[in-house]
Amino acid sequence: MCTPKELKSTGNFTMMIDGVLYPGVIKEKEVAQQQYQKAVSRGQTAGLVKASGRKTEKFSVSVNIAAASKVTFELTYEELLKRSFGKYEMFIKVNPKQLVNKFEIDVRIFEPQGISDLEAEGTFISNELLPVVKKSFSGKKGHVSFSPTIDQQRTCDNCTTSLLQGDFIIKYDVNRDSPSNFQMINGYFVHFFAPKNLTHLPKNVAFVIDVSGSMYGRKIAQTREALIKIVEDLKEPDHFNLILFESLVSTWKSSLVQATPENVNEAKQFIETITDKGTTNLHDGLLTGIEMLNRAHQNGTVSARSASLIIMLTDGRPDGNLERIYNTARNTIQGKYPLYNLGFGYDLDYGFLDKLAKENNGLARRIYEDSDSALQLQGFYDEVANPLLTEVTLQYPENAISDVTQNSFKHFYDGSEIVVAGRITDNDVNFITAEVNGHGAFEDLTFSEQADVEETAKALEDQKYIFGDYIERLWAYLTIQQLLEKRATTTGYEKSNLTAKKPWKCL
Repeated sequence: MCTPKELKSTGNFTMMIDGVLYPGVIKEKEVAQQQYQKAVSRGQTAGLVKASGRKTEKFSVSVNIAAASKVTFELTYEELLKRSFGKYEMFIKVNPKQLVNKFEIDVRIFEPQGISDLEAEGTFISNELLPVVKKSFSGKKGHVSFSPTIDQQRTCDNCTTSLLQGDFIIKYDVNRDSPSNFQMINGYFVHFFAPKNLTHLPKNVAFVIDVSGSMYGRKIAQTREALIKIVEDLKEPDHFNLILFESLVSTWKSSLVQATPENVNEAKQFIETITDKGTTNLHDGLLTGIEMLNRAHQNGTVSARSASLIIMLTDGRPDGNLERIYNTARNTIQGKYPLYNLGFGYDLDYGFLDKLAKENNGLARRIYEDSDSALQLQGFYDEVANPLLTEVTLQYPENAISDVTQNSFKHFYDGSEIVVAGRITDNDVNFITAEVNGHGAFEDLTFSEQADVEETAKALEDQKYIFGDYIERLWAYLTIQQLLEKRATTTGYEKSNLTAKKPWKCL
């Protein structure tokens, strides 16, 4: 029988109610909701955990228990930290809503490459609380702790309200003597790739902006604010243009232009005049941006060694047939550059934006309607502002490796990281070699890395409390994530086939 290996630390939830242990089981959300409601209607003890959130995973627990019962929740959660701007970041949302007798954040970090720097800060940390934040690192280990007393938590002397409300943020990076790092144990490997000291590629950006009537007020003001800062950050070798869509489509220039100081200043003046009106003709707006990039490449007005991308911002549901938009984007981009979709606000078809982006080598991101929306827009742009490589491929020996996760990428950006995992099928293999190829600013680049299977696995044996079968779980996580992304862009038999796939081995 083919069953998944136990993935306890990926999502293990238990409830201890009056001394009785209730273990959690992972279900599809619709099935879980139905089973929970059915149990509640019968008066049975039940619990339901949901995850959501912006920068963090927010877990909410719904329970049905008898009055005066004592309940203890235990949730173990595991995630792959994303590297951006040269740091791994962990966000811990702090909001106990009351004074807590024993409040503690205790973070222990182990990195086989060694930790190069470690920061810890909180949006709610006052000068009085600063000494309570403890951090240290040496070699492969790091430690952060925060344990304020009840008096330190108070908003004022004798107050019962808590200062602890906001984000507690931990940032760190590792030593990088080479562009690559391998971790291997129990027949699985993970390959982290993050080269440094490479020259930035020029970039060509088509900004496709929704200025329909629903962008009225704060949204259009924040869009103008973010766009002005973004064009100010363009470098002179870059090329760009601004495409606005509502019922009609208008452009700042008829083609991409170089980001000279004169053009940047003129673009800022144009952005100041942007107003909202009309409906949401996303199809023609996106098509105009794509064709503008296509013409720039065909005419040779942009460098062959440059990174082209489309950044589209919209807050609504597009007019017209969605399939027409999918087909137009796919047929005109033809896989040449990524499309990044930023969904502004809550009343939008985010599933459409997500599928459209993934079909075209990009991703979608929600921009929340908060006071910092302009910073969110600029923050996303900063992530893709400094491309280092295009057409990146990572190759491994076919006779020793199988079931490799995504190993080709349109762009690699400064401060980020590529993560690839796979299974080691040859038990007698001594070395794993990875060859990474990509187009750089001046020439095509090749990076080769060889890792000793036995030595690499041995280096992790002493850290079983962290690793164990962690790499297998990471491989399963990446595989499932990528299957779900493919499933979201397919229909019919292919979708059913992807749903039926099981990225785990038979036990």
